[in-house]
Amino acid sequence: MSDVPFTLDQLRILKAIAAEGSFKRAADSLYVSQPAVSLQVQNLERQLDVPLFDRGGRRAQLTEAGHLLLDYGDQILTLCQETCRAIEDLQNLQGGTLVIGASQTTGTYLMPRLIGLFRQLYPQVAVQLHVHSTRRTCWSVVNGQIDLAIIGGEAPTDTHEFLEVIPYAEDELALILPPFHPLAQVATISKEDLYKLQFIALDSQSTTRKVLDQILAKGDIDVRRLKVEMELNSLEAIKNAVQSGLGVAFVSISAIEKELQLGVLQQVQIEKVAVKRVLSLIFNPNRYRSKAAETFTKEVLPQFATLDTAKALLQSVKTESTTWKAATSNVAGV
Repeated sequence: MSDVPFTLDQLRILKAIAAEGSFKRAADSLYVSQPAVSLQVQNLERQLDVPLFDRGGRRAQLTEAGHLLLDYGDQILTLCQETCRAIEDLQNLQGGTLVIGASQTTGTYLMPRLIGLFRQLYPQVAVQLHVHSTRRTCWSVVNGQIDLAIIGGEAPTDTHEFLEVIPYAEDELALILPPFHPLAQVATISKEDLYKLQFIALDSQSTTRKVLDQILAKGDIDVRRLKVEMELNSLEAIKNAVQSGLGVAFVSISAIEKELQLGVLQQVQIEKVAVKRVLSLIFNPNRYRSKAAETFTKEVLPQFATLDTAKALLQSVKTESTTWKAATSNVAGV
């Protein structure tokens, strides 16, 4: 076999330039000089005998060959990370890293509890939490950048063939009001009462808002009739606005437990309407599964699962890690 015409450092540099859009910003992100980055790219292009960047514009644009190398380079770097983590696993959870992902609400309010319990049991294992949109989180699991994730929306259809999806828990969407609101002391309200209230919601273009609207519609609530008087860009902002009496809102019950205990927000039930969504656990069965990920799955996740089927499935997860051959074939077969 002839020598490989590129190094891992060159692949990292290529990835950084593609992500940052310029040689200078890539150099800054890698803590090296711009001339060093330029020299590595020149050497790489000479070794491959193809141009990797179109230098005609202000932004560094990859050529077709550059895109091809970037795609395979991503897989190579991911496999290198898996290799390091497999070696760390030999220490039997005396070290290593657990990388988990979540969509916005789940990552903010549920995942910290799971991580806290895991860290109590295995303080030597470092934990990374990546909170992104459902789509980005799913593809990170597909590509092996994240061990597993819990999402609130549906996995994109183009990821279904790569992912194992397990319904994990039910998450109620609660109608919240300030404690001084006229309806705050009422046990239940009718669905028609909803259309008389002033709502505070996330931006209509946000993925979370779209998912919420879909869930409300499944609960037989006509979202078009809801009077949205204010749109904010975060759940914390929405909760504060409701506390201040600016309106009412639907939010995940997991996001308001503290406020309900303190009495600064009130939850009101809607007669004959239950607004719930299913949180799903996702992982890629064809990627290497570290001991940390398997231990988190078997020992921590069942304690927070609210669906009986999820508890049974999680406790029966195979404890043997994916073999090295399987992990490498995932890259070779692309």
